[in-house]
Amino acid sequence: MLVSHSAGLAAEAAALARGIAGCEVPVAAAGGDADGGLGTSVDLIEAAVAAVDQGDGVVLVPDLGSSVLTARLLEEPGRIVLADVPFVEGAIAAAVTAGGGGSLEQVLAAAEEARGFRKSG
Repeated sequence: MLVSHSAGLAAEAAALARGIAGCEVPVAAAGGDADGGLGTSVDLIEAAVAAVDQGDGVVLVPDLGSSVLTARLLEEPGRIVLADVPFVEGAIAAAVTAGGGGSLEQVLAAAEEARGFRKSG
């Protein structure tokens, strides 16, 4: 579940994650404030969590600042967890692992591994 200050950024990152991991993988985006501007909305995040929660837990991948703080409000250990990861890389790693049937812990670990991905040798 991607949380961003921008609805467009969250939606495009979610589309990329689904495109790589497969359309059947539950990925949702919550971006912007309730009026469609930049910001974060706990109501939008809660709705997106409900849309993807299939009972196995949800990994929240926020972009920065207040999206992190807002996402933390929804954390429930063992059910809704926050990933401190690069936004795009973490989201894709989480989605691929979830699509492969990974547990909440495995999905979170895969997302966290994205922090160390190198783009050059």
